[in-house]
Amino acid sequence: MRPSTAPSRIPLPPLAIGTALLLLVSLVGGVGLGAAGIGWAEVFRFLWAGLTGGTVHTDDVAAYTIVWEIRLPRVVLGAVVGAGLAAVGVAVQAMVRNALADPFVLGISSGAAVGANAVILLGAFAGLGIWALSGAAFASALAAMVLVYAAARSPHGLTPLRLVLTGTALAYGFEAVTTVMVFGAARGEAARSALMWLLGSLGGATWAQVPLVAVTVAAGWAWLRWRAESLNALAMGDETSAALGVRPASLRRELFLVTAAVTGTVVAVSGAIGFVGLMVPHVVRMLVGADHRRVLAVAPLAGAVLLVWADVLSRLLLAPAELPVGVITAVVGVPAFLLLMRRGGYAFGGR
Repeated sequence: MRPSTAPSRIPLPPLAIGTALLLLVSLVGGVGLGAAGIGWAEVFRFLWAGLTGGTVHTDDVAAYTIVWEIRLPRVVLGAVVGAGLAAVGVAVQAMVRNALADPFVLGISSGAAVGANAVILLGAFAGLGIWALSGAAFASALAAMVLVYAAARSPHGLTPLRLVLTGTALAYGFEAVTTVMVFGAARGEAARSALMWLLGSLGGATWAQVPLVAVTVAAGWAWLRWRAESLNALAMGDETSAALGVRPASLRRELFLVTAAVTGTVVAVSGAIGFVGLMVPHVVRMLVGADHRRVLAVAPLAGAVLLVWADVLSRLLLAPAELPVGVITAVVGVPAFLLLMRRGGYAFGGR
């Protein structure tokens, strides 16, 4: 059930293997680069000690903590978040059949921002301790998902146009609530923290956050890969997909739930990092074609690589201060994306 488009440009196995190796190099590079000057020999020694349970000399405890407890979880979480955003971007573009769609078109991230900023600016959910921010963001993302689903649902199911319009309209409403909270903040530092979260940041990454996000992203990706042929049919239109035995309304409902769950989980720990879910699926389609089985094999790896290096730049450009990582993805991604589009003669769903 392949879409009737031009054939793939690059064989999938070497591209997937090459991207996976690039991701491995990126993970190591992300750990080794930072404002604190730690030599590469020490970085590899600390990584080996952490992986094998080895001992570290007392004089090296501070540097080991930076590598193992601060940089490594941040880099791993960045890779997982980038993979999740890219995979969900592929799904959302097929679900709504819109080349401009990304994981945030459903309004889920804007809903998460309401809960996150309630914690940052108003001190809400203080009883949750270190889980207050991510817990509140995830809870408000789920609430936004329910609102979008209830408002977009019609007797004909979730149609692409209603889903996009509803998600966009409610996103504006959530953003208005967030703006009111930011302008009403009594402390300037709190408003700065809120802005940092709204533009995306991995500065608060911990090992405790990684397992849940990784499992959610992996489960969502596995489900999307399983339904990849159905996504091929859905991208060609509801009538075509129905003729091929796919129930578009039912599939769109399942896609909405999966993408909302992954987006809510990712946004809860990283904030609203834009452009990854929009750009990466298109770039990968230029390389491998429009078949979702092939796109979903490469897009998460490419998204992980992109976000790891975007986070490295966010840490280094104004060190020791940090830029929001969403600023980096936009500044770097926009011209690169436009250049590829002009050189590739690319159209959504094909070459």
